[in-house]
Amino acid sequence: MKTLKSICVYCGSNAGSQPLFEKAAIQLGELLAREGIRLVYGGGSIGLMGAVAKTVLENGGEVTGVIPKFLKEREVMLEDAHELIVTQDMHERKRTMFEKADAFIALPGGIGTLEELVEMLTWAQLGRHDKPMLLLNLDQFWTPLVELLDHMRSLGFIRPDSDITYEITEDVAQSVDILCKAIEGCKVEHPDLKDM
Repeated sequence: MKTLKSICVYCGSNAGSQPLFEKAAIQLGELLAREGIRLVYGGGSIGLMGAVAKTVLENGGEVTGVIPKFLKEREVMLEDAHELIVTQDMHERKRTMFEKADAFIALPGGIGTLEELVEMLTWAQLGRHDKPMLLLNLDQFWTPLVELLDHMRSLGFIRPDSDITYEITEDVAQSVDILCKAIEGCKVEHPDLKDM
């Protein structure tokens, strides 16, 4: 049976303007720790990145941070991560995060978050991976992207034989289950999930 052991979370190094975003990042951190799923993320301690990672650590979970050396100060590298990988550049960072993750979740974020997510969608479209991807569509944050993808599809730029597969939800509590269902033979045990 396949297991979901690690999830890469893409999200902003800022908290954003809606309190809902940070609340969801904290809820996701609690969920990952509870499920025993290692967080793989960008290595910073600020914004939504910091909220997810610190919450995982506070709840006894494991964290792998991957940060390029030029961002160590700007994103305030999280020294407390169980595994901290400092890369030479962004390309190495993204590749390392990809290699260490079984699945991906995108919380709200800026251009960097969008770029990381779109690269994973592109790699999947090109057959370079089949790891499941989930958009946490908090306050309809990802709806414009979904509409753009539909627009591209309608104009023939995304062909039916190379369509993009991803999951989408507004419910943080269901995110691990949704990703696991996308992996054939995967099962997640979560006896205390109802308490969240």
